[in-house]
Amino acid sequence: MNNGLEYVGASSLEGPLVVVDRVRDAGCDELVEIRDGAGRLRLGRVLDISRERAVVQVLEGTDGLSGSTVRARFLGESMKLAVSAEMLGRVFDGLGRPADGGPAPLSGDRRDVNGSPINPVARRYPREFIQTGISAIDGMNALVRGQKLPIFSGNGLPHDRVCAQLVRQARLPGSEAGFSIVFAAMGVKRDVADYFRRDFEESGALGRVAMFLSLADAPGVERLLTPRCALTLAEHLAFDLGRHVLVVLTDMTNYCESLREAGTARGEIPGRKGYPGYLYSDLASIYERAGRVEGSEGSITQTAILTMPSDDISHPVPDLTGYITEGQIVLDRELFQRGVYPPIAGLPSLSRLMKDGVGKGYTREDHPALASQLFACYAYVKRARGLADIIGEEELGPGDKLYLEFGEAFEKRFLTQGEREDRTVERTLDLGWELLSLLPRSELHRVGEELLDKYYKPKGGGK
Repeated sequence: MNNGLEYVGASSLEGPLVVVDRVRDAGCDELVEIRDGAGRLRLGRVLDISRERAVVQVLEGTDGLSGSTVRARFLGESMKLAVSAEMLGRVFDGLGRPADGGPAPLSGDRRDVNGSPINPVARRYPREFIQTGISAIDGMNALVRGQKLPIFSGNGLPHDRVCAQLVRQARLPGSEAGFSIVFAAMGVKRDVADYFRRDFEESGALGRVAMFLSLADAPGVERLLTPRCALTLAEHLAFDLGRHVLVVLTDMTNYCESLREAGTARGEIPGRKGYPGYLYSDLASIYERAGRVEGSEGSITQTAILTMPSDDISHPVPDLTGYITEGQIVLDRELFQRGVYPPIAGLPSLSRLMKDGVGKGYTREDHPALASQLFACYAYVKRARGLADIIGEEELGPGDKLYLEFGEAFEKRFLTQGEREDRTVERTLDLGWELLSLLPRSELHRVGEELLDKYYKPKGGGK
C-alpha cells in the first residue's frame, strides 16, 4: 500500500492516461488521487503496472494537467461505492456521486464496483415469466426473471420508448408490483436521460428508480465505471435485500467506444474494427452480473440497449453481446418506416430462456407451441414476399396469397400496439390464435391436435 506516499511528476500524459514512474506496491484497478498544480483533486485508477511504472486512467480527464506538477497518491484499494436502499429515487453521476443536490447516502456498506464472482453452482436457473405487456416479447420472445435480454437497435429507432414501456409495464402475471429499477446512461444526450426521468415520474416509478448518468458531455473514461457502479447497487438490492431488480444500461455501444479510446491511448494492439482484443471478456464482466443466486429471493434482470452502427448486426458490439446474453430483441427499420410500433423484428429476435418460463404452470399450456407456429408462419410470409417481389403478387398461388394476408394482419394486430397499451399474456395468446385462424388447419404443423381442438377457430367455423 502507498497510503501517505505522494509521487511528484508524470513522465507522460496521453489522452486520459498519466504515466507515473518509480511506483512501488501498486496494483491494477487501485484508486489514485491526482492533484494538479492548483491543488484540484481528481480520481484515477491503475490500468497497468510495468516494473516501477504505473499507467493511471484519470476519470475526469487530463485537461489542465501538467506532467511536472502532477502529484499522485495511490490509495491501496479499488473503487468502492456506498450502497443503500435510500439511493432509490435519487440521481447520481457516472461514478455514483450525488447529482441531484441531495446528500451522499448514509451507509457504511461500501462495495467494490467490480463485483465479486458468483460461483456457478450457486446460481439459480431463471424460470419465472415476466409479463411486459408487449405482445412481440411476451408471445414470441418471453423474458424471464434473472435473464439478460438486450435490445439491438439503430440510430433513429424508438429503442428508448420500447425500453421505457418495458420498464413501466414489467411485472409477474397477476401482480401489480413492479421492479426496483437501476438505470445507467453512458454517453447519451441529456434529452434521452430527461425522457426516461419524465417517464419514470409519470408512471409513478420514480421513487423506486436509481439513476446513474454519465452523459455525452462527461469524460469518456467515466463511462467505463458507470455500469459497474449501477450493478453494484443492483446486487445489494437483489442479493442483500431480496428485491427484484431491473437494470437498464444505455448505450453499450458508447461504453465500447470509450473502451476502444482507452485501448488506443495505451498503445494496445487493436482487434476487430479497432476494439481491444479483450472486448468479449470485458462485456461479460458486466452482463454476467445478472441472474439469481441461492440463499436470496432477489433477482437481477438486465436489459442493455445498444445501437448497431449502420444497422450491422455483425458489428463486434452486438455480435459479442449476442454470445454472452440469453438472446436479443431486434428493432427493424423497415417495420418502423411502415408505422409499426414497437418495430420488433419477428425472426432475428430471440429469447433463449423462453422455453423454461412459459407453458403450463407459468403462462398457459398452448404458449410454446403457439409461439413456434407463429414464428414458422411469419418466416413463410417473408419467403412469399420475396417471391412476390420477383414475379409479382398477382402471380402467386392461393396459399401464398393467404400467407401475405396473414403477414399483414400479424404486423398490424399482433406486433403493433399503443405505447401505453399493456396487454395481458392471455390477451396476447388469444390474439395469436385469432391470427392463426386465418390459415387452414392443415398448415399448422407445430401445434398438436388437442390444442387445435381447443383454441383453433377458423373463419366461417369450418375445418
